[in-house]
Amino acid sequence: ITRSEWVWFKNYIIKTFIEGYRISLDEAEINDPTKFASFNAFFTRSLKPDARPIEGDGDQWCSPVDGTMSQLGAINNNAIIQAKGINYSADELLDGLTQPRQFDGGSFCTIYLAPNNYHRIHMPFDGELVAWNYIPGRLFSVNPATARALPRVFARNERVGTLFNTPFGECALIMVGALFVGSMETVWAGQISPPHRKEGQRYEERKAVSLKKGEEMGRFNMGSTVILLAPKSAVSWLNSIQTGTTLRMGQLLANKVKPHA
Repeated sequence: ITRSEWVWFKNYIIKTFIEGYRISLDEAEINDPTKFASFNAFFTRSLKPDARPIEGDGDQWCSPVDGTMSQLGAINNNAIIQAKGINYSADELLDGLTQPRQFDGGSFCTIYLAPNNYHRIHMPFDGELVAWNYIPGRLFSVNPATARALPRVFARNERVGTLFNTPFGECALIMVGALFVGSMETVWAGQISPPHRKEGQRYEERKAVSLKKGEEMGRFNMGSTVILLAPKSAVSWLNSIQTGTTLRMGQLLANKVKPHA
């Protein structure tokens, strides 16, 4: 349905979605809703080149997406905070992408993308792709109410994990699928899901994939979540970034931790 190109149908659902979520196309490269080939083309629309300035330098992380900061903090005893009183395992989330407990003692942040957000994902840092994996799972909603009520939702949902060699050490970016998510894709592999497969797979990319901070690395269809993981003593979050902070892609998130003299 989201990829249908029937003119009357795709125009109707795009118009309904814009009105329901109060979406402005002022920043989009295409600002006439009837010019999109399908609802999916509208939903994964590109923005004007100057719409999202990339802040900071190579020693700082920026937000990879528009969204809301759900949680951020330290990874203690391999546990990531999902919501108050609810934790889940970093190893379960990564499902074999890295060595066990590789991010123990490190840092994480979880960013929720609502249906009205811009849904392309960009690099928060310069990175060379080390490996990536597809992890089958459910497609539960990941909205804040569900995150507070459903244990381990991010580790239970379908997801794509990516591991990059960066100036901060090896860092991970995980794309978590959700209710109504029709596809997840990366710039190097194209569409990964659907099909929603039953078996997972870890990939060592044969061709070199090197992406600069701010470059597009993937995209979602419908609302979902991005989780970032950093190794121990790699980054410190800005004081201005808290749970509930509204983020724009390119906005500063964290500084590199400088070694003591």
